[in-house]
Amino acid sequence: MVEDGQIGEDDPIGAAEALIETGRANEAAQALRARIAAGRGGLLARLTLVRALAAAGLTGEALAEAREAVSLNPGAAVAVLALGEALLAAELLPAAIAELQRVLRLDRNMDIARLHLAEAWLKAGEAGQALNMLQTLEPSPDTERLEQVARAMLAARRSDAGYVRHLFDQFAGAFDSHMVGHLGYAGPQILLDLAGLVMPALMDPAGAQLSVLDLGCGTGLAGVVFRPLAARLDGIDLSPRMIEKAGERQIYDHLAVADLETALADPGPALLAAYDLILAADTFVYLGDLSGVLAGAAARLAPGGFLLFTVEAGPDDGYDLGPKRRWRHGEAYLRSAAEAAGFSVVGLVAAATRFDAGQPVPGFAVALMR
Repeated sequence: MVEDGQIGEDDPIGAAEALIETGRANEAAQALRARIAAGRGGLLARLTLVRALAAAGLTGEALAEAREAVSLNPGAAVAVLALGEALLAAELLPAAIAELQRVLRLDRNMDIARLHLAEAWLKAGEAGQALNMLQTLEPSPDTERLEQVARAMLAARRSDAGYVRHLFDQFAGAFDSHMVGHLGYAGPQILLDLAGLVMPALMDPAGAQLSVLDLGCGTGLAGVVFRPLAARLDGIDLSPRMIEKAGERQIYDHLAVADLETALADPGPALLAAYDLILAADTFVYLGDLSGVLAGAAARLAPGGFLLFTVEAGPDDGYDLGPKRRWRHGEAYLRSAAEAAGFSVVGLVAAATRFDAGQPVPGFAVALMR
């Protein structure tokens, strides 16, 4: 029992767990912290404190306590498991995967680590890795649920939205230097050059004339290039941290965290009813089937408006998922999908927007007109 913030001495851990189970996790955390501060709490008390903090929604505090538990007990699999769980709750996926793998090196029989590892792989968009892990476990409602999610992801025609969001949230801080400096990324400039060829009448050097929507705007690399042409420039991206970085440039009139297909289908008051130009630089590589996004873009363009985008080159009459988990599209597929969405193909040129291992990645820059 707990009196005046103190856990009873008969079974302090049991009392704390009872508080957690009855929705009083904050009380449990307070009492456990007092016990540990008084030098009367060992590893089990620290791990119960981590659980209490997590149950109270204090993810950052739970993570800090889990790190402390591991620093004091580096060889204890249960401590490393608590850290892996806390990292997973904080959606720090690479670190969570590393710690959960460390648990299994310390204790090969800890199946709960395998279950959490499968969940982490799923959140990271690695459905195949998740399935491999799940197949090492006895069937249960949890394994069956995760397996259904994994198989649905493998059958999907686009990358999982959660995976893309996590990827770019964790990548946001170093995005510009990595893309431009390391990968030689040139997608926005390639699209600007293509715009000069297919829509010269709208490229008025005397002043900004266009309403522009930047799909998957990231940190704003394309926005910087097209801002001089834009009377209004809006951007949407799945990643809150990318949107934060784009906002720091102070070049966008409106920014929104949203799934691009959803936003195009139902723009609400945030977006214009119609734009002169929609951009998607290195964005459609996270979509396989482009029919939905092309139809949505057509609905958000004014008559005579343009959609400019880049993709990586794939099988001529279809699309596939490449080894870097980026979708690749073929020329014949792009032409047929554009026609089905009501577009005219006014430009489709071979273009390598980035390098990989020092080699240009084959792709296309595409201009469609409504």
